[in-house]
Amino acid sequence: MDLQSLRTKIDGIDEQLVKLLNERTRIALDIGNVKRQKAGEVYVPAREKEVLQRVAAMSAGPLKAESLAAIYREIMSAALALEKSVKVGYLGPPSTFSHQAARGRFGGSVEYLSCETISDVFDAVEKKMADYGVVPVENSTEGAVTFTLDRLVDTPLKICAEIYLPITQCLLAPGPRDRIKKLYSHPQVLGQCRQWLQREMSGVDLIPVASTARAAELAAKEENAAALASHLASEIYSLQILESDVQDMSGNTTRFLVMGNSFGKPTGEDKTSMLFAVQHKAGALYGALEAFKKFSLNMTKIESRPSRGKAWEYYFFVDVEGHIQDAAVAGALAEMSGHCVLATVLGSYPRGKAG
Repeated sequence: MDLQSLRTKIDGIDEQLVKLLNERTRIALDIGNVKRQKAGEVYVPAREKEVLQRVAAMSAGPLKAESLAAIYREIMSAALALEKSVKVGYLGPPSTFSHQAARGRFGGSVEYLSCETISDVFDAVEKKMADYGVVPVENSTEGAVTFTLDRLVDTPLKICAEIYLPITQCLLAPGPRDRIKKLYSHPQVLGQCRQWLQREMSGVDLIPVASTARAAELAAKEENAAALASHLASEIYSLQILESDVQDMSGNTTRFLVMGNSFGKPTGEDKTSMLFAVQHKAGALYGALEAFKKFSLNMTKIESRPSRGKAWEYYFFVDVEGHIQDAAVAGALAEMSGHCVLATVLGSYPRGKAG
């Protein structure tokens, strides 16, 4: 077939796709009406996971599963925004990795709220200024984000999803690489990319600024400037990505939590986060943790934080595989409660992909 015939064929398929997408969206809006009548959540991570898995399984190629997931993420985002004016809070400013994580989960059609601190994200959801909040909880190289753990102790919110985001830095600029005379970025990022900068940016002035978002904003205004920042920053500030993954050490990943007012039903591939504090006596912690062994639960994380109410007493944060509605998880929680002065479920949610 000649080029024009192929393009005509594409146009016909597009016409069918648009009709089907609108039909799908109308049905999604009907579902939204039913959920509102039952006072249900508009964002249902378990259903989202089911849809993405089913779509990937149906495909025989050449589209990759990751590409289909990205397409359907935006289809679901558009429907979600039509169902309700959804607002998602994140640790700002725009184009940060927290913003990127939120966009990757909720898509481009919902509204986003930039928050100055992690506590502000929690407050925004608690005070109903946002429907959901995205906060970092741990990094694969730096460890736990203690500000988030401390807020989990006293918030009424629940964890309804998790996001794993690989942290990659990009060289962004408005023009060609050979014109770059100065490069902006956060001091920590300049340190993470030190070897690459010495090798590739010799002679370029390195200018530290308050954030990678600010770096991208400044670079966008100067023809001879560049920034080290995220992929999302290139989109927001209309910059070219001249090189990706310029950090010296690969494999750095941050785990984010999606905070909402409730969590959903089991999917079969879930994680439950718990918070507990043990009695101040010998063997109490051992007794509490033994419950996970008794019920054959895989504990994927344990973290401790000092109690702000009493010196030398601690809160413990634990993640286990399974949903609180699973008999084993519920049994372990009941068993460990006998050794605790506090034992509560922070959320049960679909397991994210760490790799």
